Amino acid sequence: MLFALLVSTLSAFGQSQYTFSGTVTETGTNLPLAGASVFIENSSFGTVTDFDGNYTFTATLDSGSYTLVFSSLGFTSQRISIDAGGSTTITNDMALAEDLLSLDEVVVTGSGAGVNKRTLGNAISSVKAEQLVENGATQIDQAISGKITGALVQQNSGDPAGGISIRLRGPSTIAGSSDPLYIIDGIIISNSSNELVDLGGNAQNRLADINPNDIEKIEVIKGAAAAAIYGSRASNGVVQIFTKQGRSGEPKFTFMTNARINELRKEIDYNTVPLAWEVPTDRSNLATYEVDRYNLQDELFDTGFGIENYLSMTGGTEKTSYFLSASHLDNEGIIKNTDFKRYGFKANITQKASDWLDITGGFNYVRSVSKDVPNGGINNPYGAITGYVFSDNSIDPSPDESGVYPVTSPLVPRTNPAEAVARFDFGQKTNRFITSLALDAKFNDNLSAKYTFGMDYYNQSATAYIPINNTSPNADGYARRADLNNFQYNSDLNVTYRTELTDDIRSTSTIGGSWQYEERESVGINATGLPPLVQTATGGSILEQGESRSQISYWGAFYQQSFSYKDKIYINGAVRMDGASSFGEDERNQLYFKASSSYVMSDEEFWQNTFGDAFNIFKVRASWGQAGNLTALGAYSRFTNYNPSALTGAVSLTPSTLLGNADLKPERQDEFELGFDSGFMNNRLGIEFTYYKQKVTDLLLQRVLGPSSGFGSRFENVGNLENTGVEILLRGTPIKSQDFNWDVTATFSKNKNEVTNVAGGGRIALGGSFSTNYVIEGEPLGVFYRQFYARNEDGSIALDENGYPYRGTTEEGEASKVIGDPNPDWFGSIINEFSYKDFGLRVQFDAIQGYDVFNWNRRLMDNVIFGGGAQVGAELLGELPKGYGSAQANIFEEFVEDGSFVKLREVALSYTLKPKWDYIDNVKFSLVGRNLISWDDYSGWDPEVSAAGQSNGVRGFDFATVPIPRTYQLGVNVSF
Repeated sequence: MLFALLVSTLSAFGQSQYTFSGTVTETGTNLPLAGASVFIENSSFGTVTDFDGNYTFTATLDSGSYTLVFSSLGFTSQRISIDAGGSTTITNDMALAEDLLSLDEVVVTGSGAGVNKRTLGNAISSVKAEQLVENGATQIDQAISGKITGALVQQNSGDPAGGISIRLRGPSTIAGSSDPLYIIDGIIISNSSNELVDLGGNAQNRLADINPNDIEKIEVIKGAAAAAIYGSRASNGVVQIFTKQGRSGEPKFTFMTNARINELRKEIDYNTVPLAWEVPTDRSNLATYEVDRYNLQDELFDTGFGIENYLSMTGGTEKTSYFLSASHLDNEGIIKNTDFKRYGFKANITQKASDWLDITGGFNYVRSVSKDVPNGGINNPYGAITGYVFSDNSIDPSPDESGVYPVTSPLVPRTNPAEAVARFDFGQKTNRFITSLALDAKFNDNLSAKYTFGMDYYNQSATAYIPINNTSPNADGYARRADLNNFQYNSDLNVTYRTELTDDIRSTSTIGGSWQYEERESVGINATGLPPLVQTATGGSILEQGESRSQISYWGAFYQQSFSYKDKIYINGAVRMDGASSFGEDERNQLYFKASSSYVMSDEEFWQNTFGDAFNIFKVRASWGQAGNLTALGAYSRFTNYNPSALTGAVSLTPSTLLGNADLKPERQDEFELGFDSGFMNNRLGIEFTYYKQKVTDLLLQRVLGPSSGFGSRFENVGNLENTGVEILLRGTPIKSQDFNWDVTATFSKNKNEVTNVAGGGRIALGGSFSTNYVIEGEPLGVFYRQFYARNEDGSIALDENGYPYRGTTEEGEASKVIGDPNPDWFGSIINEFSYKDFGLRVQFDAIQGYDVFNWNRRLMDNVIFGGGAQVGAELLGELPKGYGSAQANIFEEFVEDGSFVKLREVALSYTLKPKWDYIDNVKFSLVGRNLISWDDYSGWDPEVSAAGQSNGVRGFDFATVPIPRTYQLGVNVSF
């Protein structure tokens, strides 16, 4: 004890108390930065700036050199060297430049520990809370459209809760899903699309349950390098969603309410000629008679209204903090009698259990209710828009005095569209619980650990009812009830050890493991032949029922090692083992490797002396990684499954046409990524550039078997595909002053997809496309492969002796060829944000170019036997030969249209009022427009939608699909 006292006393005599002070401002404007952190690196001494940007603190230090760090959220951190010597008063002013590329932002990369973005060798994109709200979007995936490079966000349906597809760097599988992995606060959540009743491409995906107002930020990690940490379920990329957390202090409240109007953006051309053919199918009979023509779009579409209310509260003490919110959304669709309602409650609580342990609990309950109208499409002939495209619009669709609706498609049994929206009753209800518990331990300055346990459970119930005596093919009535229970959980433990090997080299080692389980149970019953007034399936005369169950387990473990040299050069490496119960026992466990590096060259003295005036920041990065894809197989797809049935009253089992294969292994992905991040002109301009090349091998495809096998096909690892692309992000601040700011963000993404190998070099038609979308070796996934025009030597369309076009053949004698590609050549966006004092304006344009759409609606409407299309009117006027559209109907090339578009996606005008009231902090008023204008040459309603919903390969498929509405929104946000 005497020796320890002597040492401490001698040490105290060698120390002095120093006072640090100064001012932190913003580069360019010289405005003070409030809340900026100023601290001595590797010590507990520091403070934050006051409202005027001033700071002061004292520190007891030994004599020597130290590093003083200045940092603020959204600005580039600065480090300066100081000498603790003779003078005990040290004054330093600092100007921080805006961090346009967020290189100093702390991000989460799967190990549970945050890392500085500058250390990463792979690209990662962030979307802040303010970018997710006040934009007219009701879903998270809608809100991030155009805000992330490499992310193709497409709204498949304009239904109020219509599904949305996100592709990060193109499709990476054929049989499985290319959707990214979604994680909320460490919980892996389901974003499945469950078509419990057939709505014709309007399937909801379950991100519709998550309220964007609860989100603090979203991080999107692309590429196999990230998947090496998150596991093979993340081979399509990761979308990390971080919800708002509590903050200590007095309770703070936010109340938001907005009202919106949804309307049809444009009508399609239709037959307005007041004549009709006496015999539509006889080309030689040109006799006509007078008729009235009706705009059947008036029977389908109407203005929809919506309202949303949101209340949140945050607060707490030094040991306990909380965030609570409650919300209600009621949004009508543009199809008559459709709407989507969402009720939500969210709670996050963080408890500091001790100096070394934090406990965070999260709970989210959501109830979603939708009222739907079927639109037919691919699988079923009933539906509103299906009835529209098949209808003869010379027939008045209105019901007679007794309420009976007329048949509007006399040649093909389809539904009167007016009856579909008025009498059909389809709906869905979802109750969802998302809960989590996280333990975050910091044992000492070197060792930390985090454990996360999360559960996601929902019950989705759907009903369908078509009354008797209707105009659909189910004239004797139809009823269905289907329920789905989906439960999944994940359990993750990560341990991190940080140490300084030398004064210049730091080491971070992380080891972790995870276990995930997913269980689905569904049951359904449907019936036809209903008695009068009965709406339940059990009352029908012909019953069909079905039930399915599945359970899949996923497991994995990884080790990651990172080194940094002088906070300029970073090297990372990782190895991961992944397994899934859906694959063969000898193949299910696979090893995947990752390596990456980054070099912040602009921190070097030679760079600052040579290029410092022009390039403020320059970082180069490279990464390589492997991953598997665990989505291509169902729980029991590797087995030969048998279907139970009844035969002459006895029990029987019938084998399916798909032969099992116990040796299946996960698809394997290798990706290389190279890029740089650079800041110019005092960080007024930032550029992020990425090039990547992705190869996927061992693709799971259904290989056709010989008839002698007794089966039609079986899954085999026999395919390959590649994605090659470029991503560019540009951020700039052309004007920044005390009163007026102008910020610009532009994105450009180009991806080339190619299927490089198909079993036997053949072609595979994708289901749900009427054999139009194909997998073809040497072509992008899902190209249109069908009949085409015969052409003259000059390229013009050849006509027969009667003036009608006819089908051509290739030099090899094939009747079909590739006639279009639904994969865009490139897509991008440009966002301009202006602020003048308390006013704000945001304008966003999105573009997709080089993108083909197959217009199935026009193929039907332009056929003379239905008569509702504008081209039929041209035939009636003699501008085209009678039956010209019928001749085109089997020449599919005619209906492949350029779907390229530029959309005015968002316009938001806001004004913030800061009243001098004791209990009101500010009041913000906003006026928002969404999907206001589309510049395109597409003849249909909307080139962005797709009837196949979230299908991986069937894209650009417009058949009886609800167009995306134009939305106006007026909102008020009050903070108090």
